[in-house]
Amino acid sequence: MDVSDLVTIVLVVLGGLFLLGVAVIVFVMVRYRVPPRGLVAMVGALVYLASPVDVLPEIVLGPLGLVDDAGVVAVVGIWVYKLVQARKILRDAGVGRRPGPTA
Repeated sequence: MDVSDLVTIVLVVLGGLFLLGVAVIVFVMVRYRVPPRGLVAMVGALVYLASPVDVLPEIVLGPLGLVDDAGVVAVVGIWVYKLVQARKILRDAGVGRRPGPTA
């Protein structure tokens, strides 16, 4: 196996992970009706994960370099969860609903 085969494998795996991330974002957006700022945060986290520029680079620190990536995903996940919960509370309270027809 030469270097070009290894690079191809890495790019295919990264592409697959990126598509999986996009699929998760679309599922969460449709299922839980996340507001646009949640979408921006999720896409930003996905871009940070795919970006070779990191606060803690994996190439230097090895597996320890994944800590910042996991932290970004965790923070965005918690924030989006709170957005979804807040939207649910508002919906259950009747805020944002269109008034029904009056009789």
